[in-house]
Amino acid sequence: MTPFAYSRPAAIDEAVALAGPDSRFIAGGTNLVDLMKEEVERPQRLIDINALPLRELRETDTGGLYIGALVDNASLAASPQILERYPLISRAILAGASPQLRNMASTGGNLLQRTRCHYFYDRAVPCNKREPGSGCPAKDGLNRQHAILGASEHCVAVHPSDLCVALAALNAVVHVRSPQARRCLSFEQFHRLPGSRPQEDNILAADELVLGIELPGEGFADHCAYLKVRDRASYAFALVSVAVGLLLDGAGRMAQVNLALGGVAHKPWRDAEAEEMLLGKAPETAHFRRCADHLLRLARPLNDNAFKVELARRSIVRALQLAAGGER
Repeated sequence: MTPFAYSRPAAIDEAVALAGPDSRFIAGGTNLVDLMKEEVERPQRLIDINALPLRELRETDTGGLYIGALVDNASLAASPQILERYPLISRAILAGASPQLRNMASTGGNLLQRTRCHYFYDRAVPCNKREPGSGCPAKDGLNRQHAILGASEHCVAVHPSDLCVALAALNAVVHVRSPQARRCLSFEQFHRLPGSRPQEDNILAADELVLGIELPGEGFADHCAYLKVRDRASYAFALVSVAVGLLLDGAGRMAQVNLALGGVAHKPWRDAEAEEMLLGKAPETAHFRRCADHLLRLARPLNDNAFKVELARRSIVRALQLAAGGER
């Protein structure tokens, strides 16, 4: 591990003043420490933010819920406010990692997870995400776990988070702070597709700190589902995951449909056209299948992951069925 300086600021202003291209914020460290051990990340300074006042969980003025960046995943999943109003969040968290990791992992840190692509972690091989311009061996290599949507010639990695898929489906907003200003980012714009700059996972500046996440008032508590398909039942990243939130009108038709996919792209994947196809329709399997077909129309599988297209199609239909059924 490369030597580094360490700071533990007591105030947010102090923390962001220390930030820059060669520093990293650290909270639970469940991803960053692994990356530092492999020397994929080699920061010159770690800024420990655990002393900052970022652990609040409170109702907002608009009737939503604000989650501080340092709220740990285990506490968030068990929160009565989350279980009652936003069960999709709890289901996604409990589908990921292990109890030990959930006890340490922070809400803000979850957003900043880096891909688990094995080529990214292996410094003996090229990787455009690690060293821009060096190449992407995953395109023609071992790519069973990789992207079928939104990839580029420069990168076919996928985002690993379960929580982020649920946050995308819920239309969450990310609050961030730099030395100059505070700004709010929609979840849709927070993460990036790889394009020609796969080294950039999100649109944060080097001196910006995630303060918290704001959930809207509508949490789809009565009709939601999180479905994760993986190689084993415990502590495995998704081959495909689906987060769904539905609102049904008085006649039982779908009045709002929010659907996000994980395990298939460089960011949680949503398609407004596919969601709109279901509006005003009864929650029936035939409609769900047409929605899934439309959502996956742009899928471009690789050598080893063509199975993901059909897996995603079936998972979308099943998650919509579960959400429509109102299982709590």
